[in-house]
Amino acid sequence: MERPLLTVLLLVGLIIGWAVGSAYARARRGWTDYQTAKKSVPGARRGAWGLVRGVAVKAAVVGLLLFGAVAYAAAGSDDETAGPAPTSSTSSTTRDEPSHR
Repeated sequence: MERPLLTVLLLVGLIIGWAVGSAYARARRGWTDYQTAKKSVPGARRGAWGLVRGVAVKAAVVGLLLFGAVAYAAAGSDDETAGPAPTSSTSSTTRDEPSHR
């Protein structure tokens, strides 16, 4: 009767050992992944800020170009290609003949 009891205890020990061992292995993999990610964060942060800086510089250049184009268009209205300037229409009533009343 002692043999079946030892077999049951051995099976229970194996199941508990397998569960604890797989949990430990999972925890070690998680810890290793965490340490790897923790070490890569400063590099990733630097890379992300580099990308943001690049986009900001490009947006600033485009904005300056647009501002320059608008300023050039606003200041360029007195160009020769603008056509003749409108003249005031004053009607002069000059008569060559003397008026008879």
